[in-house]
Amino acid sequence: MRVLVVEDEPRLGETLRRGLVAESFLVDVEVTGTDGLWAATERRYDVLVLDIMLPGLNGYDVCRELRKRKVWTPILMLTAKDGEFDEVDAFDLGADDYLTKPFSFWILVARLRALVRRGSPERPVDLVVGDLRLSPSSRRVSRGEADIALTPREFGLLQFLMRHAGEVVSKIDILEGVWDAGYDGDRNVVEVYVGYLRRKIDAPFDRSSIQTVSGMGYRMVPEGV
Repeated sequence: MRVLVVEDEPRLGETLRRGLVAESFLVDVEVTGTDGLWAATERRYDVLVLDIMLPGLNGYDVCRELRKRKVWTPILMLTAKDGEFDEVDAFDLGADDYLTKPFSFWILVARLRALVRRGSPERPVDLVVGDLRLSPSSRRVSRGEADIALTPREFGLLQFLMRHAGEVVSKIDILEGVWDAGYDGDRNVVEVYVGYLRRKIDAPFDRSSIQTVSGMGYRMVPEGV
C-alpha cells in the first residue's frame, strides 16, 4: 500500500514515515501543501495523510483542489485545532476521515487500512437519500422543492447519516464523526440533535427517515414514512 504523508512538522513526518514503513506501507513525505498537491495529482497513492495547517496551501485547499480535479484517493486529515466544526469542514471538502493531534499511531494505521479497503470510488458532489438532498459545497439541504435551514452541527450530523445511509451507526460513531474523537461529554447529546433533525427534515413532511435501532444506534433510510 502506498501512502502520501503531507506534514510540515519534520519530527512527526519522520516518525510517521518510519512507523508506516515498518507496517509495510510505501511512504512518500511532503512538507508543503503545494508539493503535496503536486505529488497527489502526479503519482498514484492508495491513501493520503494530510495535515490541515501547512505552508503554501493549507490542507483544506489541497483537499478541495484534489476533489475538484477528480482525484478520489481516500484522504485522512490531521488537525491540532480545537474548532468544533473542523471535522465538518473536512468532510464538506471531500475528506474521508480525520484524527485530532495528538493521536495513537495504531489508530492511524487502523484508519488507513480501513480507507484502503473501502477504496476510492467516484463520489457525487451532492448526497441524496430518497427526496432528501444535501449539497456540501453550498451547504444547502432540501426535501423535494422545500429548502431546510439547519445549524452547522445539525448539518454535520445529517451529512454523516447520509454518508452512511442504510447502515446502523452508533452514538460513538456519530460522536467521533461529527463532534470529536476526544469528546468526553454526555453521549445523550446525540439523541438531542437527532431530535432536532427529525423536527426539521421529517416531521413537516410526514416522514421518519432517521430510524432508531434499539440498543445499537440510528439508521437513515431513503423512504421513511
